[in-house]
Amino acid sequence: MNYAVLDLETTGHSAGDEMIQVGLVLLDESFTVIRSYSSFVKPTIPIPRFITQLTGIDESMVEHAPELDDVLLELIPLLSDAVLVAHNVGFDAGFLNSALDRCGYLPFSGRRLDTIDLLRILYPTLTTYQLGAVTEMFGIEHDQHHRADSDAMATAELFMECCSKLKALPLLTLQRLANLLGDELHDLGWFVAQAAQQKETESAIDPDAYHYFRQFAMKAGDWAEEQHPRDSDEGQESVSDWTFPQFLAHIKQEIASLVPGYEEREPQNMMFQEVIDALEEERHLLIEAGTGTGKSLGYLIPALFYGVQQNKKIVVSTHTINLQEQLRARDLPLLQAIMPYPFRAAVFKGRGNYLCLRKFEGKVNMRDFAAPAEDRITAAQMVVWLSESNHGDQEELNFGNRGADFWSTVASDADSCLNRSCPWFKRCYYHRAKQEANIADVVITNHSMLFTDIRADHRLLPGYEHLILDEAHHLEEVAGKHLGTQVSYYSVQHPVFRLCKDARNGQLIVLKSRLASEDIEKTQKWREEIDEVVPVFGDLRDEWDRLFELLYALMGSGGGHGAKNTAAASDASGGETGQYVLRLRSGKLPEHWADAQLIEEAINGYLSQIIRPLDKVFAAIKEEIDDPGIAALVTDLSGTIKDLARARDDLRQFMKADKSDTVYWLEANSNSRAKSVQLYAVPADVSGQLRNYFFDIKKSVILTSATLSVQKSFQYACEQLGLAQDEQHGRLKTVQLPSPFNYREQALVIVPRNFPVLKGAAGDPYFNEMLVKSLTEAAIETNGRMLVLFTSYRMLKQVYEPLKEALSASGIQVLGQGIDSSNRSKLTRRFQQQSASVLLGTSSFWEGVDIPGDALTCLAIVRLPFQPPNHPLVEAKSELLQEQNQNPFMKLSIPQAVIRFKQGFGRLVRTANDRGIVLIYDTRVIDTYYGKYFLYSLPGPKIETMHIDQIVPRIREWFAPSKEGVEQ
Repeated sequence: MNYAVLDLETTGHSAGDEMIQVGLVLLDESFTVIRSYSSFVKPTIPIPRFITQLTGIDESMVEHAPELDDVLLELIPLLSDAVLVAHNVGFDAGFLNSALDRCGYLPFSGRRLDTIDLLRILYPTLTTYQLGAVTEMFGIEHDQHHRADSDAMATAELFMECCSKLKALPLLTLQRLANLLGDELHDLGWFVAQAAQQKETESAIDPDAYHYFRQFAMKAGDWAEEQHPRDSDEGQESVSDWTFPQFLAHIKQEIASLVPGYEEREPQNMMFQEVIDALEEERHLLIEAGTGTGKSLGYLIPALFYGVQQNKKIVVSTHTINLQEQLRARDLPLLQAIMPYPFRAAVFKGRGNYLCLRKFEGKVNMRDFAAPAEDRITAAQMVVWLSESNHGDQEELNFGNRGADFWSTVASDADSCLNRSCPWFKRCYYHRAKQEANIADVVITNHSMLFTDIRADHRLLPGYEHLILDEAHHLEEVAGKHLGTQVSYYSVQHPVFRLCKDARNGQLIVLKSRLASEDIEKTQKWREEIDEVVPVFGDLRDEWDRLFELLYALMGSGGGHGAKNTAAASDASGGETGQYVLRLRSGKLPEHWADAQLIEEAINGYLSQIIRPLDKVFAAIKEEIDDPGIAALVTDLSGTIKDLARARDDLRQFMKADKSDTVYWLEANSNSRAKSVQLYAVPADVSGQLRNYFFDIKKSVILTSATLSVQKSFQYACEQLGLAQDEQHGRLKTVQLPSPFNYREQALVIVPRNFPVLKGAAGDPYFNEMLVKSLTEAAIETNGRMLVLFTSYRMLKQVYEPLKEALSASGIQVLGQGIDSSNRSKLTRRFQQQSASVLLGTSSFWEGVDIPGDALTCLAIVRLPFQPPNHPLVEAKSELLQEQNQNPFMKLSIPQAVIRFKQGFGRLVRTANDRGIVLIYDTRVIDTYYGKYFLYSLPGPKIETMHIDQIVPRIREWFAPSKEGVEQ
């Protein structure tokens, strides 16, 4: 049997579109290329300009090409008796069949294989399936992207890679995959089953390559065997031989020998010293370290010296899992290679990040899939992943559309954990991570986990007295989120669906049928008790829907009675237009709130009618029945019941809205209406709690970030975090490290002084028109390579189309967040791959985006990033300041916006060789008394104001010396 690898270029993706190029590569049974074919095709309709831009195929190239009928005559014999293979086979097969139909031929009805599905399953950790990106990762030569001949050959080579990976999988994994995929999933199940059959005849199991347990082949073994790295006395002695200066000299020497072009950086040297001093002197440190300092090593190296020498555990916390992963993948392996004595570092995340092997096994064995096609592929991905993963951490996986829903049903959680009575306990990924953290010198976690640990009475993280907080400018915001409560429509909806979707589906119904086969006299009584509870779910769902419909209606009407409603409040944080926010004030609750409280009373009653009797039934079943399958099911059911109990209690607290130190508000958007309603209760000031949990009880807390100061002062950070007293008593040191970059040479900030002032919110046509004109001119001059930061998603959408149109003639692509993709990583990758492009971003693009080198040479900041003053949390914080006779604008709004502004500015210069322009279109930086706070907080770039017409000549002049190098 042959495999025909096909790729088509077309005039578009719609029904009336036509082929303009065909590429086909024929492989034999041993996956060797035996023939290739390619041809342009003469279409009967014009080729759109965007297709020419994408493919490079224009009218002149197809003018004398054969017509479709002639091309099909050559193609059909190559496809007969072949398996059709394509990258997104649905698209190519669809186009092929409509062309065959148009020309009077029978459709292609043979087997089809999709290389995207194969990649998803066989390479579960790939971050993208885009053909160009994947071929680059695999080192496959692929010169002309979006050309059918080149794409077909690249897809053929990719298919060969997939086939050899498939053959190399352990037999147990192949059998699991064949069983999971069956024949139902297109022809993927057939293809995998063939590979499994061949493997069965070929070889025996290799006992050393994998750990085999309960019919799974796994990479990770028994975590109970994990050992401390320095158990011998000899190991301990070698640690105490070093002083910090000797240790540092050794480390630098080793880094220089391993990292090409390594140079010592004075700011990093200063950071080494400040961190070791803070640890040894047992005091707190606020240290601002800009891009390029080498911040991660700046704290990890002294932490590993001090922690190992003193036998003290050091916890390092980041805001993003992204940075946690960067430390795991980049910094820790480097340190493992250069340390003069062994050490152990562990990454520990929230429990929901780890796979529960017991739940996964049950799901796969029972083939319990909510979305059969998608879930089977996700489960198949994970079966392969088990043979490759040491950590069982979902961050390693790249899920498809429904993957996150599937994960939520198999993630580890405390409420459904069987602990030592679980057959998987010694292989459990969460308990492995916990054990690794217990024996580690340095534990890397995240801010969310710190607060989850606090709420769990410190039962999760190992005990620690020394804490390093990276991305510390987010600590206060995360604290508010975790020390408050949040209830959404799905807080009850999801657990209810898991328990009892209807009279025939759900975990309760499964339990009832399992009990029927148990030979115990009490089972009939338990089944009857379950039957009594089942009808309550219907009443609960009806009331829950009623409550959320009413809450949504309250928000749409503005709430009345002094409750504030705004449709724009969330626009600045990237929400869609039609976002509603309603603040609740104690003693001034909105009209009809009493109606909502009555519905909540009913909900509380129904939840209690479900929770109490089921808790009793589950406890009795656990005591009486030994069947491990039933025990596991009852444990999961108990966990889901606890989720409902939590939602019931949180909802009751929220509906009272009676705590004076808490801010209560609702958010929703008009797209998902009642289902989008979220209820928030957040402490207005968390500084006291941060003191209690960290600064008063820990020996040393080190906080670092690129943005902690405002106009060279740390006052704002100290006040927000509750550190003001420590500064007064000498227990806190604040340090702003000098920048390792020469910003005066590397960055030019331009403010067009005659740029229009924005009238009203984001809908000012004249402002937008001038913005599009100026961005177009600048982008043409820099050949794209521009990132534009907005504070309003609405304005981003208004600018997107006109800018796209204005730049299309210059071949510059425009990418819009939330338009071309909502995935920040995907957009950033596309921006880097296509140099002539302009990326429009809001909210998440202001920080954490790293685009070094020539890919980004121009950054445009459209508006100063002030938070909307009418957001309930900002409002409440402002009220607190007013009560203390302080100016909220100066004490809160300005510092918050300056820190965000500095983060945005930091996207431009990422290395010592980067050079670029920052355009600031908000003239408030030069026209207002507070503008200086923004400009003076920047790390010393050249700042110039000029007429709009002077911008392009100035950009040309700025880049003139290095233009030649940039263009190459």
